[in-house]
Parts: sequence; structure tokens; C-alpha cells
Amino acid sequence: MAGAFGFKGCQKIRGPQIRSLLEAKDFFLFDCDGVIWHGEKAITGAAKVVNALIRQGKNVVFVTNNCTRPRENYVHKFCRLGFTDVMLEQIFSSSYCSALYLRDVVKVRGQVFVIGCDGLRRELLEAGIPCVEEADDPDATIYNCALAPDVKAVLVGHDDKLTFLKLAKASCYLRDPDCLFLATDNDPWHPLSGGRILPGSGSLTAALEVASGRKATVIGKPSRFMFECISSQFRGVDPAQCLMVGDRLEVDMLFGSNCGLDTMLTLTGVSQIEEAQEYRNSDLSTNQSLVPDYVVDTIADFLPAFEELEEQSN
Repeated sequence: MAGAFGFKGCQKIRGPQIRSLLEAKDFFLFDCDGVIWHGEKAITGAAKVVNALIRQGKNVVFVTNNCTRPRENYVHKFCRLGFTDVMLEQIFSSSYCSALYLRDVVKVRGQVFVIGCDGLRRELLEAGIPCVEEADDPDATIYNCALAPDVKAVLVGHDDKLTFLKLAKASCYLRDPDCLFLATDNDPWHPLSGGRILPGSGSLTAALEVASGRKATVIGKPSRFMFECISSQFRGVDPAQCLMVGDRLEVDMLFGSNCGLDTMLTLTGVSQIEEAQEYRNSDLSTNQSLVPDYVVDTIADFLPAFEELEEQSN
């Protein structure tokens, strides 16, 4: 579609161009944080855009690296914030996709040691994947704690209760070359209010990679596996008919590029257009994968295009 418009690379579009894009695409993939909402507040107009796309018969899915909550909790959040038409089947989180990878791809036979929140564990358990139970004495150390038998995978996600003992245990399990090393995502950090940041899963994974001397297999964006999950659960997914909408160049735009999708950066989250322009003007060919095809200030920029389409149909 970018070629049809005659440009490639962080061009702001509006009005007729957005309308043409809406008509041309069948699948819309949205990141959540920074695109659909900020915390517990929906981005103005986002619910109208998503609900309108669904009512027009478009396929809408949500691809998020946030692994802290199970999918059913996302359904409740969407409903709470005014996204009344979103269903469980439309949500692809890195925790859900990690469970699918362990169950359906590697068919893990044994326990999984999880560094992560309860939401990640719940997705694994719902998929029938046994997790190592944490029952250490408060004074336990790596010198005297018990190590679980039959650990066939270590999975790292966001863990706000990370301890040195967890890292040490994971390092011990990964000494077995047959033990898989997986990460829900490699996001380095997440923005908080007041200019503070929260270290992401990628920072925890990096620590374990150094300790174990191994590299983790990343399940979430920008890995292709999330798109493979979508393709396996929706019939007739054609990359040429998909648009990936996100707010992080190094995650969402790279994910779209890796999967052969057109990409759109919305400026309501982490990355800004100046960063995209720097990547576009870079001499490094690898940086071109981080450049969005299209840029909008907010996905609410879709709304005038919907109004024009409705006027045409009346």
C-alpha cells in the first residue's frame, strides 16, 4: 500500500489517504499501551475507532508484549474503557503466545521455571503447562535451596518481585543444554508518569543471558511468532492486507517489517516522528526496518475517514 501512495517512510497521512488505507486493509493489528490506552485511561477516540472497524467487518486483533495479566483480564479492561465489541479471541499477549509456543511448538514435557507475574503463570496453567512452585524459606539461598526436578524450560517475563535467588535458580537450570531458554519479550523499559521508568522483561532477560552464557528465544514482538499465532487462529490472513499500528519503532515497526506488514506509528506513546526520520535517513540498511510506512498523531485521526465512508454508503 505504501508503494501505491508513492512513498515509503514516516509520512504523515490524513483524510483521503487514511480512508484509502481503511478500504484497502482487512486486518488491523494494534499494540495496546500507548496506542489504545495509557494505564487506566483510554486514548481519546480509540474506542470509537476500534468499535467502528469491528462493525465494518474488519478483523481487529491486539498484539501486546505486556505479560502481566491473562487475556480474560484484558477483555474486562477493554469493556471497562468503552471497547464494547472486543472478544477474547482478538487478544494476543506475549504470555498467551508463550503458552502456545510451549504447548504446541516445542511440546514441552516437564516443568517450566517462570520468572514473571501471576498473569503469566495463569496463562501457562490454562494451557496445561506445569510450572515450578515457589515455596522457599525466606532465608533460603542458592547454597541450600531445593532445585526442582525435570525443569525443561525457563521462561522470563516482567517480574516486579524478582529476587537474586530466582536469577540464581534459573541460571542453574540453564546449565542443562536441553533446558529451553525463553523470554516473553525483550522490551527494555516502560514509561511511567512523572518521567519515571519501569525496567522491562528485556532487562531481566539480559541479566540471565549474561549469567547463563545463553541467548533467549523471544516469543513476543518483534518476533514473527505472534503473527504466526494470529495466522493459525484466523483464516486467510494475508500480510499484504494487514496494518500494524504501534508506538515503538524498535518493537512494533520492526515486528511489522519482520512479518511483511505495512506499519503505522501513532505519536501517543514512546517513539516520536523525529526518531523515525533519523532511522529513515540512516546509512544502516537495518534501520530501515524500524521506519513506519505511515504516521498519525493518534488513531483518532481515523474518525473523519469513517464519517466519509458512512456518508458514501448512505
